[in-house]
Amino acid sequence: MKKQIILFDGVCNLCNTSVQFVVQRDSSAKFNYAALQSGEGQKLLEEHDLPVSDLYSIILIKDGKAYQRSRAALEVAKGLGGLWPLLYVFIIVPPIIRNGIYNWISRNRYRWFGKKNECMIPTPELKSRFLS
Repeated sequence: MKKQIILFDGVCNLCNTSVQFVVQRDSSAKFNYAALQSGEGQKLLEEHDLPVSDLYSIILIKDGKAYQRSRAALEVAKGLGGLWPLLYVFIIVPPIIRNGIYNWISRNRYRWFGKKNECMIPTPELKSRFLS
C-alpha cells in the first residue's frame, strides 16, 4: 500500500497536536508527515501546483491527488482506526460550509493555541515517518 502524506503547519501547536493524534491512531502506519515549511513539504506543494506560501491548510497527498482543508481532514479521519472513519459522514455538508468553519479555526489557531519558534522534532521511533 502506498503511503499517504499529511502536510501540516510545523510551527502551529494545534497542527502538531493533531498530527500526534493521528500518529497514535494510525496503527497500520499508512501516513507519512511533512511540515509545509520543510524542503519536502515545499517540493510537494510545487508538484501539486499549490502555493508554497499558503500555510493555512492541512493537505493530504493520497493516490497522487492533493486534498485540502476540511476534505483533507475528513480523508485522514477515514483512514484512522476505531470509530474515527464515522466522521466521514460530514462529507455531505457542502464544502462552502465545511471550509468556512475550517478557515475560521485556521485564521485563529495561533491566537487560540499558540505557535512554536521551530517545527516539531519527531521521536526516534517516528523519525522514519517524517519527511524533511
